[in-house]
Amino acid sequence: MTDYVRKILTSSVYDVAEQTPLEPMELLSARLGHPILVKREDLQPVFSFKIRGAHNRIVHLSAQERARGVICASAGNHAQGVALSATRLGIRSIVVMPTTTPLIKVNAVRRLGGEVVLFGDGFDAARAHAAGLAERHGYVFVHPFDDPDVIAGQGTVGLELMRQHPGPIGAIYVPVGGGGLAAGIASFVKFLRPEIRVIGVEPEEAASMKAAIAAGRPVPLDQVGLFADGVAVRQVGDETFRLCRELLDDIVTVTADEICAAIKDIFDDHRAITEPAGALALAGLRRDIENGTAPREGALIAINSGANVNFDRLRYVAERAEIGERAEALLAVTIPERPGSYRAFIRLVGSRAITEFNYRYAPGESANIFVGIKLSGGDAEKQDIIAMLSANGLGVTDLTDNEVAKLHVRHMVGGRAAGIADEMVFRFQFPERPGALLKFLEGLNDAWNISLFHYRNHGADYGRVLVGIEAPPETRADLFAHIEAIGFPYWDETENPAYRQFLEFR
Repeated sequence: MTDYVRKILTSSVYDVAEQTPLEPMELLSARLGHPILVKREDLQPVFSFKIRGAHNRIVHLSAQERARGVICASAGNHAQGVALSATRLGIRSIVVMPTTTPLIKVNAVRRLGGEVVLFGDGFDAARAHAAGLAERHGYVFVHPFDDPDVIAGQGTVGLELMRQHPGPIGAIYVPVGGGGLAAGIASFVKFLRPEIRVIGVEPEEAASMKAAIAAGRPVPLDQVGLFADGVAVRQVGDETFRLCRELLDDIVTVTADEICAAIKDIFDDHRAITEPAGALALAGLRRDIENGTAPREGALIAINSGANVNFDRLRYVAERAEIGERAEALLAVTIPERPGSYRAFIRLVGSRAITEFNYRYAPGESANIFVGIKLSGGDAEKQDIIAMLSANGLGVTDLTDNEVAKLHVRHMVGGRAAGIADEMVFRFQFPERPGALLKFLEGLNDAWNISLFHYRNHGADYGRVLVGIEAPPETRADLFAHIEAIGFPYWDETENPAYRQFLEFR
């Protein structure tokens, strides 16, 4: 450990890297009742801490090695660090990236002067291909984590933390992929202040360090989830394993939903958008606080390790964040298939906000609805809702943690229902406030049967509803009068080709 402290203190990172701020998470701290700070490595020139280790390795190359050029394998962040460092030093860089790498990272590497080679479905295939290219062409391989110079470069994060927060620290939470950042930070922190707990955080679907520690050696995972692509490593390094097994106090694993919730927390506090791997440490910190296993004394620090995220991935993040922070329940509820059942259900839910409501008529005495309900009291409130609905004779299935329901079924409720005659379809827009949905349902009396219903809260100031109504021709004038009386903007979509092709009964 003394050798690593010496290497960290003498490392060369600030030619290209910045000393990033340590910032309080004021909103989250108030909510969880504990002082929480985040180290903003997302503010590095390449939006990731990886620039530190990459440059510290490359700057130590001999003149002969520099002339041969460098090569690396990376899901994106290490690649940008290598490309920037090599370009600054006038060295050729070849970067092998998995074909699954987000386009924002691929383009960033090219913009920084790196020559990109896309190969394989994951990091390990890319690394093997890079190693083969290095052997054939004589390039110097720059490992993303299992190299003493890389580990020392990442360890400068720990050096900065000790300077920035000399007061009491209960624990530092560090994201773990290959283990370079955790090994570097722990080497310095445990030497200087051994009382501080250093805790690694991994995704449940890519917990390679946890598996290695359990096995007593680095072992390959059978499968690696790619949501947090920055830490999607099948097997940790030998040197990083040695250091992490000796120096880390614990390994915490978290779900993708919890990572999404942490991304939202960082945005709420700092108006910054981080990548999934970047929010990993904060998700682990939150998990420990909620489980009662976080240190009670001293500040809790999480490393925000990066912000290289494709914009379109934010759709998924937003969809899952409230589930991750237990602020939304997804339920399948069985209600009687008769007029007025919607209204009765909404009355049971009361003042709670409905975030989603999906239904399609099917013959029979019962109907299944897919409903989202906003929570303010977490799992306890969800269980109270389930108990209340069950006590009123409704069948309830909790789908909040059902991956198939969250990823697929919620968007597929519907189809062509047999036995519907004279169906009309309307699109409505109403104010997004408590009571608006009930007002809409109250405006339609029991003379008409609702045969299709889809609503999803999108975070805007108005809600959108698609409704199918069985309306015989002789009742339609009266139906339009009722709709006009509700007062919400609406559009008749009965002839819409999307409805006619996919939902209309024929």
